[in-house]
Amino acid sequence: MPAVNWIETLLPRADFRERHTIDITAPAGLILDCAMDYRLKDDPLVRLAIGLRELPSRLSGRTSRPPFDRDDFTFLGRKGDTALAFGLVGAFWKADYGLIPCHSAEDFRTCALQDACKLVLSYTLHRLTRRTSRLTTETSVFCPTPTTRRHFAPYWYLIRPVSGLIRRRMLASVRKQAESRTNSPTIIG
Repeated sequence: MPAVNWIETLLPRADFRERHTIDITAPAGLILDCAMDYRLKDDPLVRLAIGLRELPSRLSGRTSRPPFDRDDFTFLGRKGDTALAFGLVGAFWKADYGLIPCHSAEDFRTCALQDACKLVLSYTLHRLTRRTSRLTTETSVFCPTPTTRRHFAPYWYLIRPVSGLIRRRMLASVRKQAESRTNSPTIIG
């Protein structure tokens, strides 16, 4: 099954989408490994953006949870060296993101709450040349009801510029890691 079709089975319909790409000269498997390893907290600018987003909840004492990071997502699967996906369920417009725990891809698929959105963060790779691939990250959000769409839409348009910045910085970090690991000399012991 092609990577894109597999990802579409995780979220058959999306009300909101954001897509970013970057070309990387490294082995495909290594690129996806670096995407798997990426954490938001490792980027000072991203950490600052998340800190500002969470500041009202922290100041009011409504949350003591660790800052939002990729570990809040549910791993949905990997298709070899072509695709990778993570999911998140929540009322993202709420101060605490309204996260609903999903412990597996099956939990994510079967979660059918009317007051929470489903989000898939996917990575797909398309080979451009023998050594270079294009990594695409797409964030897709499904709102199950008109009410959730009305709640989510203003939040989406408010955070989208920052979300885009985060995605571009994430892709740049993945490229830097993958190309660095590709070009570093192998130490034989």
